[in-house]
Amino acid sequence: MENLDWKNLGFGYRKTEYNVRCYFRNGKWGELEVSSSEYINIHMGATALHYGQEAFEGMKAFKGNDGKIRIFRMADNAARMISSCEGIMMEKLPSEIFEKAVKLAVNLNKDFVPPHDSGASLYIRPLLIGTGPEIGVKPANEYLFIVFVMPVGPYFPEGFKPTDLVIMRQYDRAAPQGTGKYKVGGNYAASMVAGNKAKKGGYSAVLYLDSKEKKYLDECGPANFFGIKENTYITPESDSILPSITNKSLMTLAAELGLKVEKRKVPYEELATFEEVGACGTAAVISPVKRIYDADEDREFTYGNEPGPWSTKLYNKLRAIQYGDEPDQYGWITFAE
Repeated sequence: MENLDWKNLGFGYRKTEYNVRCYFRNGKWGELEVSSSEYINIHMGATALHYGQEAFEGMKAFKGNDGKIRIFRMADNAARMISSCEGIMMEKLPSEIFEKAVKLAVNLNKDFVPPHDSGASLYIRPLLIGTGPEIGVKPANEYLFIVFVMPVGPYFPEGFKPTDLVIMRQYDRAAPQGTGKYKVGGNYAASMVAGNKAKKGGYSAVLYLDSKEKKYLDECGPANFFGIKENTYITPESDSILPSITNKSLMTLAAELGLKVEKRKVPYEELATFEEVGACGTAAVISPVKRIYDADEDREFTYGNEPGPWSTKLYNKLRAIQYGDEPDQYGWITFAE
């Protein structure tokens, strides 16, 4: 293994030793297979290439001070992948295969799990694709499930420091009653043009409004949105929003820390009333927001140049559980071995 600068990893692909694979053929799932290849052979007519039959998850493993490797909320990721399978008619991957493959992939690459004091983690990418060829628009009869891993630093280079978001109404991330609530690649492809434009303008991400009426807050590009005011943690509810496992965790912790929790439609006008705002997800955990610029209305909302007190408490609490510095009272942690 190369000598890694654990504190300056960045968030990008990095080769590790092994990945784990499982095929669905002839109406059944096979046994787990271990591979050291970074490549797959795929039929040119595979439904993943033509009709978007592809779903993935993003999760992390952390090394504690005790040397143990902790995988965060693996069962929830397995359940979300099943939901994605149902949403785009892929063969449902049994949770036991998902969890067994994740643990095996982590253990095979345990030398790549960053040390406890680095602030980095092992990113885990489970991927399911339709490999069977179809030219008519219909589901494949063969699928490939892969789990690969890599050490990563923070998703946003700024780390836990406030960033700027931008609103651009001409772009939508996902349509109502579409695939927004599933973790499928098409949603991310649809966000690339706006996301790239935002980054060129100096913003970390786009804050999307609902695509039907442009009246309510939706998502922050690759992450869920939350706002805090009057001792209340507020996050948008919509059929087009991906149910973030990090956001779900933060809602639990917010209630434990004494905040009220509301998951509901959040009108655009409410941006002016929040004391703190953040984006949350597996990759970033929490990215505090200092400013939201509405490019269409030439209007800005500001929230301070430093992370807010509640965002800081929530961030530290969740990270402490993930790294084993505080006890896990919720059954969120699975030990790799």
